[in-house]
Amino acid sequence: MDALIVEDEDLSVRRLRKLLTETAPDLLISGVTDSIEETVEWLRNNQKAGRADPDLIFLDIELSDGQSFEIFNRVQVTSTIIFTTSYDEYALQAFKLNSIDYLLKPVHRDDLQRSLQKYENMRALPAEDSLEGIKKLLEGFQKTSKKEYRQRFLVKQGQKMLSIEVSEIAYFFTEERYSFFITDNNQKLLVDYTLDELADVLDPTRFFRINRGMMVTHKAVDKIDPYFGSRLALSLRPSHNKEALVSREKVGDFKHWMGK
Repeated sequence: MDALIVEDEDLSVRRLRKLLTETAPDLLISGVTDSIEETVEWLRNNQKAGRADPDLIFLDIELSDGQSFEIFNRVQVTSTIIFTTSYDEYALQAFKLNSIDYLLKPVHRDDLQRSLQKYENMRALPAEDSLEGIKKLLEGFQKTSKKEYRQRFLVKQGQKMLSIEVSEIAYFFTEERYSFFITDNNQKLLVDYTLDELADVLDPTRFFRINRGMMVTHKAVDKIDPYFGSRLALSLRPSHNKEALVSREKVGDFKHWMGK
């Protein structure tokens, strides 16, 4: 039996490793990832190598780059999932009605043993039954915890303030440590957010961060060309005065996002 740990807190990883060593010494930890991006890449690489998904995934709900539910939208997962979470008891009621389990942080030995025993009991079930339970849980949880994204920005233009709808923005970029956006009618406006902050307040189905310094919308992508180093070069609409390159590690996710 093997497991993947998906957790962005080093202390939580060390604690879970220690408890697993004590309670399930035969369990092999195949890997540890700390973000949605890294987990999707790990699973894809594992599958490309012809290896089966881990038997178990210990999955933190809140990761540094978003809710881990997004992983299931990007890659097919056949592992049994045990969530780890800091949510309070009220929010966890939904988990108790499904065939997968959760561990409330900080993880305790008795709770871990209970989850592992539940997994052993579940192994006798057809795989599709477990996956159906996961799908129902994710659907229910996402409906009740849908995130509210930014709908407009108040920005300064000369001596006046403008309220710009997010739907009017083509792309964001950084320039000399400042963040700007370009509107559909080619206005360049300064926005008082870093790109890291923007990534947290903008709907990821509408905006994609192609590299550290740029975030684009579907409508802004006019043309896509291969580029040196396994990257992609984008021609944007309105046009941009610098190269718009999709970094190598984001190419797969970008193609998936563009196809939605």
